[in-house]
Amino acid sequence: MEKQKFITEYELRSSPKVLFPYISTASGLEQWFAEKVRVLPDQRFDFQWDGSSHYARQTAHRLNKAVRYEFEGNNDVLEDSNFIEMKLEVSDLTQSTYLRIVDYSQTMDEEELSSLWDGLMDSLKEIVGS
Repeated sequence: MEKQKFITEYELRSSPKVLFPYISTASGLEQWFAEKVRVLPDQRFDFQWDGSSHYARQTAHRLNKAVRYEFEGNNDVLEDSNFIEMKLEVSDLTQSTYLRIVDYSQTMDEEELSSLWDGLMDSLKEIVGS
């Protein structure tokens, strides 16, 4: 199945310092992104949705800026891994904080991914009061 890169951006009325723990820690991600998140050795995370584990390695971590999770497949290391990258950017003009999502996967069409991320962002906005 062919993979595609889905990119979207959301404005959040909160500072990067407040938002970063929600995209980079197990406890933060568990509040809005997955049903359960466990930290494993070697910067690995166990994301659980619908009772099923999905393992990912945190391959990038820039404090208050960005985080990237590369999901482990059942195949070789050479596999074209699914990943989710979350970047916090502050507009110099408006001073608004934006969360930029890059979702590289084969799971759904663009409309479904947009709907999924809109729902996740609604949950995050409710938590941070945005």
